[in-house]
Amino acid sequence: MAQSMNLKPFYVVLGVIALVGAAAIWMARTDGSAVEVGPTPVSATSFPGHVLGSDSAAVEIVEYADFECGACAHFAILTLPDIKQRLVATGRVRLRYRDFPLPGHSQSPAAHMAAACAGEQGRFWEMADQLYFGQQAWVRDRRPARRFEQYAEAIGLDMKQYEDCVDEDRYAAQIAAGREEGMTVGVNSTPSFLIGGLLVAGSISYDSVVALVRRAEGATAR
Repeated sequence: MAQSMNLKPFYVVLGVIALVGAAAIWMARTDGSAVEVGPTPVSATSFPGHVLGSDSAAVEIVEYADFECGACAHFAILTLPDIKQRLVATGRVRLRYRDFPLPGHSQSPAAHMAAACAGEQGRFWEMADQLYFGQQAWVRDRRPARRFEQYAEAIGLDMKQYEDCVDEDRYAAQIAAGREEGMTVGVNSTPSFLIGGLLVAGSISYDSVVALVRRAEGATAR
């Protein structure tokens, strides 16, 4: 179980959501901006990401995120629990996480590998919680591997399998493919979300997510 921690305040631009008819650009002033994009390209080397929710859900939310990103932690701690409980658990939404480690974050590759190796044992989301809630501690470690091992132990992983996976960099290609795909659809910051053909940047609020989901549901119903 992830333990709570104090996060530094994150700046969120306040305002209202502006939906602009059939225009190509949609601005969610509350949290960030969104741009309408075409179908998501999938390369032969791409990894499907880490999925939570029903295959039959009408709407999919794709999150491109970096475990070392403060705004990603803000979203994961304050907004994601509501999405899981009120949208995913009810079958309304399917959530797909794609790795998007930022070049300037030196600890991020190791964190993404730890999460991917946890995912191999069906514990990706539990490890993601550990990484986000513990972010302020491990980002200061020059060698955070031991802390990640503690997280792995806490969520009940087979440690031999986990350590072998990390030592082999088993998911390096898939993590890189997630970032490549994100760049292809226009992601240049984290977190970014692809919801119903709209690419939204920023740590968006739950209300903004619901508005985007409703828009996507309306498009699906047509």
